[in-house]
Amino acid sequence: MTSQIATAKKVTAVTVREAKGQVPLVAITAYDYTMARLVDEQVDIVLVGDSLGMVVQGNPHTLSVTVDEMIYHCRAVARAVRHSHLVVDMPFMSYQVSVEEALRNAGKILAEGGAEAVKLEGGVAMAPTVERLVAAGIPVMGHLGLMPQSVHTMGGYRVQGKTDKAKESLLEDAVALEDAGAYAIVLEGIPAELAKNISERLKIPTIGIGAGADCDGQILVGQDLLGLNVDFKPRFVKHFAHLGEDVRRAVAQYAEEVKNRNFPTKEHSF
Repeated sequence: MTSQIATAKKVTAVTVREAKGQVPLVAITAYDYTMARLVDEQVDIVLVGDSLGMVVQGNPHTLSVTVDEMIYHCRAVARAVRHSHLVVDMPFMSYQVSVEEALRNAGKILAEGGAEAVKLEGGVAMAPTVERLVAAGIPVMGHLGLMPQSVHTMGGYRVQGKTDKAKESLLEDAVALEDAGAYAIVLEGIPAELAKNISERLKIPTIGIGAGADCDGQILVGQDLLGLNVDFKPRFVKHFAHLGEDVRRAVAQYAEEVKNRNFPTKEHSF
């Protein structure tokens, strides 16, 4: 059974927005063709996240990822995606310098990468940028709460929105993004009650990660939910499989059979 929005043949920014209050949105990250092909018909949104800096490249954060790298991975994913809505993160410093530069980079990501929308971090300060991108015909998904591109400012990957002032600020940010034309907002690493309040206040859907069950949808990194990194399991992640252990066992068996000359056999030879 698929988790596509209603019976939509192709999920778009419009159908994502219209899902508010109708059906929970299912989102997942993918960075390559093989993974994207496997998940495409099972989810509503595929995100090519700048988390690839950590998951794929092995860096300690996302800050070194470039626009060209995002486009490279997006192209691969776009070749596989037929049903889901394809969103791509705008990487660090590709949209913060100026509205004009954000417009050029977002346009490049859509034109060269095959993305259908971009996602960027920030609230009130980014509202003019969001408004300009939307006016140019580029759908924008927002991202609030724990913002990985601001890891140094936040002092690490910490839960946000704990104080009354921080809660008010996040609500203001969310409203500003909605007013600027964002069609959805990712809420990451904030208290569940705050995420619920924001979700109830907005007319556009919220997609949570580490933000409780009352968001309008959920997103996880594909490698995390599949348990590919056996050493990584923060509180907000559930391993729906344990493929990391399966990979190790499979490779160990392969190595043993090669060393014992049990592989290949006549069955695997020409």
